[in-house]
Amino acid sequence: MPYVRVDILEGLTTKQKLAIHKGITDLLVKVAGKNPDYTFISINEVSDENWGHKGTSIAELKKAGQFGVKAAPAKTAASKAPARKAVARASIKRGPAKK
Repeated sequence: MPYVRVDILEGLTTKQKLAIHKGITDLLVKVAGKNPDYTFISINEVSDENWGHKGTSIAELKKAGQFGVKAAPAKTAASKAPARKAVARASIKRGPAKK
């Protein structure tokens, strides 16, 4: 009987929580062969003031502009492909042909 607890900062919508419940349950069924009838997911939303990181709270880090900065979007495989080709061509060194 799997029991999964998800601790996350406050702010999820009901739709997002339902997607987490479904996604984790589906993963346990697929990977571990668990019965969804006996799989339980608990989402515990924690306030910014009650979640600590780097010796302070997330609320204080947000005030200081040190938390919540989104990383640059990941490149898709299609956008990486031309760069890989260029690197592959650039790394090929051709010397004089051997006789």
